[in-house]
Amino acid sequence: MRPVRDTRATLVDVLDRVLKKGLLINADVIISVAGVPLIGVSLRAAVANIETMLSYGIWEDWDAAHRAVAGEPGGPAANREIGMIGYKGG
Repeated sequence: MRPVRDTRATLVDVLDRVLKKGLLINADVIISVAGVPLIGVSLRAAVANIETMLSYGIWEDWDAAHRAVAGEPGGPAANREIGMIGYKGG
């Protein structure tokens, strides 16, 4: 895949592409003063929409757990429905 320069791309286009394709960041940064290392930062991040994350096998446990809670009788989804039915205003 060769990079293509598109000068008409907007921030929304870039964000849409990043969320659709996914973005991995792996960075190690050491901040030093006068040659003395003071702060170390190790960053590992993945940015994508949920469908992309699940297609790459990331957050499958989280998705399964949330789907189980949402479908569980008496879970948060069921309580929300009961709260909306019982709400009388005021």
